[in-house]
Amino acid sequence: MSLHSQTTAQLIRQVRLLDPINQVDQIGDCYLENGKIRAIGESISSDAVPYPSQSTDKQSTAAVELIDGTGQWLLSGFVDLAAYLREPGLEYKATLASEVRAAAHAGISTLCYSPEPAVQVNSRTQVNMVQEINQQQIKPQYPMNIAMIGNLTRQLDGETLSNMGSLKQAGCVGVGNGLQPIKNLHVLRMALQYAASHDLTVFLHPLDHHLMNQGCVHESPISSRLGLPSIPVSAETAALAAMLMLVAETGARVHICRVSSAASVTLLYQAKQSHLPVTADVAMHQLWLTEQDIADFNPLCHVMPPLRSAHDRDQLIQAVADGVIDAICSDHQPHNLDAKLAPFQETEAGISAFDSFLPLLLRLIEDKQLTMSQALNAVTHNPATIIKQACGTLTVGATTDLILLDPKAYWELSETTMYSAGKNSPFLGWALNGKVKRRFV
Repeated sequence: MSLHSQTTAQLIRQVRLLDPINQVDQIGDCYLENGKIRAIGESISSDAVPYPSQSTDKQSTAAVELIDGTGQWLLSGFVDLAAYLREPGLEYKATLASEVRAAAHAGISTLCYSPEPAVQVNSRTQVNMVQEINQQQIKPQYPMNIAMIGNLTRQLDGETLSNMGSLKQAGCVGVGNGLQPIKNLHVLRMALQYAASHDLTVFLHPLDHHLMNQGCVHESPISSRLGLPSIPVSAETAALAAMLMLVAETGARVHICRVSSAASVTLLYQAKQSHLPVTADVAMHQLWLTEQDIADFNPLCHVMPPLRSAHDRDQLIQAVADGVIDAICSDHQPHNLDAKLAPFQETEAGISAFDSFLPLLLRLIEDKQLTMSQALNAVTHNPATIIKQACGTLTVGATTDLILLDPKAYWELSETTMYSAGKNSPFLGWALNGKVKRRFV
């Protein structure tokens, strides 16, 4: 079945309606017409629904589609703050079309397009190129809002500031340097001041590349036993502490990307207590995997920042529950097969994360690691607020940005069940629950 309806109106019956912002969690009916929520109630009779052919809206021509929502959930589409979509530049790994398709099946309706050395967002032309591909080639089948994050520095060189004013005019929701280092704190301070003057959010990865020293795993007895070059927690916390001090000085709005340690959670808590304009996210895999998962040198667990201890993982989950970490992202990084066929430290870091995103989120709820509202806010309202984008809501009159999912749909993650072109997932072979049945966008 297609994810998208062929009719202009749908009546979804006896579905679980979920909207934590409006404190909605109930079984009921929802009537949608022409991209708007027209009615919500405990029971809406199909006889009471004004068929589109009778509507005053001239675009309404088709009959109402009746959808049995029994056992299913209706909620806002997800907002993902971190995805490396590879096109243009790295099409041998994946394309916009393949990854938007995978994102749609994961329940994502807004994607942040992140810059990387081979796929940069350096100019209005590059922004327009991505949006044209999306509008002309992808949107007719898989509507997706792609929010662009522009380069913080030109060519991501970490030294020469980009034309942030032009990037904002082109529609960028923020600027960042990806995983590429900033030359020094003076450059970063100037970048924050410049971004603040254009009211742009700066997306920063807290990684001190000198302390990283080309490491690839968390520094611990496990890294010593495996003989792999390691990365201390201080590589993250030293960078984060410096960033927070510069935020306090400049007043720039900063989003901290991919927090991985309990020590960083403490720093973020202190920053929020001081009312600094700082938000943060964590990658979904950091809430599930630990350094123990690399014990057999599994290259699919090579990520950056590295997987850390079980204590770190538990504290990251608690930080999401407490609101210290605002958002859960996919950190989707699809790779070709060869990228993972080498000794661990020589493989490319990253996980193809779209396909497992929804089931892992649902399992956090099922295992009572997060409440329903904590989990959903972390993938809908909170990330949408960070990038100043609209978010779906179950409010009469609101524009539809909704997904219908079956939380009990059982399946196994395999290369054949993955929609992403990248099959580099450490969750291959996992038995999962949860599938998106329909999108209303």
